[in-house]
Amino acid sequence: MIAMPRRLTFYLARNVLGTTLLVGLVLLGFMVLVDFAGELQDVGKESYTLSHAAMVMVFTIPRRCYDLFPYVSLIGALMALGRLAGSSELTAMRAAGLSKFQIGVGALVPLLALTVLMAINAETLGPLGEQQAQILTNSKSKQLIMARYSGLWVREGDVFLNARNGAQRTINGVPHIELNDVRLYQFDPEGRLLSLAHAEHAEHSQAGWTLKDVERTFFESTRVRVEKIASEHWQTELDDQTIEATITRPRYLSSSELRTNIDYLKRNQLDAAKFENDYWARWFYPLKVIVLCLATLPFAFGSLRSGGFGKRLFLGMMIGIGYVLAERMLVNLSDVYRYDVRLAYAISPLLLLAICWGWLARRI
Repeated sequence: MIAMPRRLTFYLARNVLGTTLLVGLVLLGFMVLVDFAGELQDVGKESYTLSHAAMVMVFTIPRRCYDLFPYVSLIGALMALGRLAGSSELTAMRAAGLSKFQIGVGALVPLLALTVLMAINAETLGPLGEQQAQILTNSKSKQLIMARYSGLWVREGDVFLNARNGAQRTINGVPHIELNDVRLYQFDPEGRLLSLAHAEHAEHSQAGWTLKDVERTFFESTRVRVEKIASEHWQTELDDQTIEATITRPRYLSSSELRTNIDYLKRNQLDAAKFENDYWARWFYPLKVIVLCLATLPFAFGSLRSGGFGKRLFLGMMIGIGYVLAERMLVNLSDVYRYDVRLAYAISPLLLLAICWGWLARRI
């Protein structure tokens, strides 16, 4: 008798795991096919080939898995529990001595195991794959070179630009591009270095490029001359859209890289909000998965006993969309009202958990 609940819990966990993996495979395949069709439009630009487009899709699969998993786990758990409820297997499990708590644990354990794998993926394969995909994507332009440890390299005429990292943000509705730890190397036609400029950061707006905290070194025939300038306008024809395409989004970085960027930006009194948002999103990721999984339990003991595949899929999508909208709204409000973004990431799952468990308590 003692082994029976364990066997039933294992059976439940196996069903949830299998359904979740199947849902993930379908959604991932659909997303990859749609994005691959978009990449085909760029095939033939410079050295960008069909094999490049295919490899970009392959390299971005780890990151896509991480992004999709919370909602895949929600739909997978909902589909699995709904199918078991529809066939009265959950009722039989309850009659065999399995409590609602044990059913919840049985559904949650396999998803927690996958969450651990996704967390490891986000720190290893995800960032590495995005880096490689970005290198291939940048082959659409002959001006761009991306190096993992030395940042972005761009050639514009006789000037080579190197930036450690960059970010895009919107100020008063106007898009701005910021590059940090910028170096400009200017060469003569014979390849001799004429000058080297180092700027703490460069900013592109509608007025063009502005370099700030600049130290420029001139290599003259008889001496080396150094100039320091607080701010200067950089005359260049460098396309800001080209730079924008090379900037790695913070959510594609590892936690350690995000932490390094946050420290660098704060040390130089720059806005680190975008990096902080994605950094703390990593820490609240497991809580999101747990709560979205537990959100399926009230339906498993209620409305999912009747209804088919379409009803369960629609219900899962509505819960997922509602959660995403609520989370984004709270994060955006944290940017506007300057309260701790950790509070924004905590409110959404805790609120959903309270609603679902309140609903479940009424059914016990």
